[in-house]
Amino acid sequence: MKRNRYVVALAGVVLHLMIGSVYAWSVFTKPIAAETGWSIKAVTFAFSLAIFFLGMSAAFMGRLVEKYGPTVTGTVSAILFGLGVMLTGVAIGAHQLWLLYVCYGVIGGVGLGAGYVTPVSTIIKWFPDKRGLATGLAIMGFGFAALLTSTVANHLLSLKSVGLEKTFYILGAVYLVVMLLAAQLIKRPQPGEVPVQTNLPKSSTGVQMKANDALKTPAFYCLWFMFFINITTGIGLVSMASPMAQEMVNMDAAKAAALVGIIGLFNGFGRLIWASLSDYIGRPLTYTLIFVVDILCLGTILYLRQELLFSIALCLLLSCYGAGFSVIPAYLGDVFGTRELGALHGYTLTAWAVAGMVGPTIITYTSHGSDYSKTLLIFIIIDVISLLVSFFVKTQIKLMKKA
Repeated sequence: MKRNRYVVALAGVVLHLMIGSVYAWSVFTKPIAAETGWSIKAVTFAFSLAIFFLGMSAAFMGRLVEKYGPTVTGTVSAILFGLGVMLTGVAIGAHQLWLLYVCYGVIGGVGLGAGYVTPVSTIIKWFPDKRGLATGLAIMGFGFAALLTSTVANHLLSLKSVGLEKTFYILGAVYLVVMLLAAQLIKRPQPGEVPVQTNLPKSSTGVQMKANDALKTPAFYCLWFMFFINITTGIGLVSMASPMAQEMVNMDAAKAAALVGIIGLFNGFGRLIWASLSDYIGRPLTYTLIFVVDILCLGTILYLRQELLFSIALCLLLSCYGAGFSVIPAYLGDVFGTRELGALHGYTLTAWAVAGMVGPTIITYTSHGSDYSKTLLIFIIIDVISLLVSFFVKTQIKLMKKA
């Protein structure tokens, strides 16, 4: 029986909606600190640890997607992430900070890595004619998950019969069941189940390269670097959006909080819109435009300190941040083929782990009180470098076409 590729895509969206709940961790930081006596900084580190293990575990989990199939890795993700979240409740109840790091940061983080790479490469194979749209749909779920999870979590926390500890038990159990069901629907296409691709993307080299062979090319490291810089800038802006708004353009706390919510929407929709656009204008031009928009918007924030322009610029910047996640898998597929795309995507996601450490470090050492000038200037410089790299990678693609 011929399967419907949109059902597979929907299952991927659902899987990412569950694991994307990691972005709602800030909802729990104060309640956990109040319950246990741990510092906000110590609790927040669990999130950083989870993102680090997401990026690093994705490298070998991508290999497992190719070897055992997406249903297997999706099932592994469901068990590890669901269990990690439930055990987080145990760690809080036992007041053991080390256990929080192990359960949420390590176990949950590895589950995140497995879940993140599971649907993307598979959905691309189902949509050879619409690679950008396919990855945009899948990764959009990850971007929007925080809105869903924060609403549900706040409701559960407000119920006296539930409370903090039981909230993690309930959420973990829901993640486990929903992700297990979704994983069973994420399968590779069989011959005849996908449309024949007649027009290759402009950035396509027409090759089907093994992941280890791709690692030997300059093009891979160019794409890795571009992805790394895009995330470094985005994570930095996400983490300081509210204080920047209050201190640079004198926005009050309520407006700044509302702006944080709005940029979250741009992060989510940016993943779909930019990725879909890349199907029409090509991945190389899309990534070049991402850095052009980044540079212009960062310059606007730095030199034109006006509330409306600040808000517009920040929203556009966060759409570019989301775009980086959704466009890069399709770009990798164009350049190196989809033969071992899961493994390649996993290798590329190590840039996320590194950027998660580098971005906050840049902010810590360059921002002083209400002065973010040095931080913004550094972001502009590294985006200019990435813009130049985006031109260089085009020459590498042309050389690969001729080879």
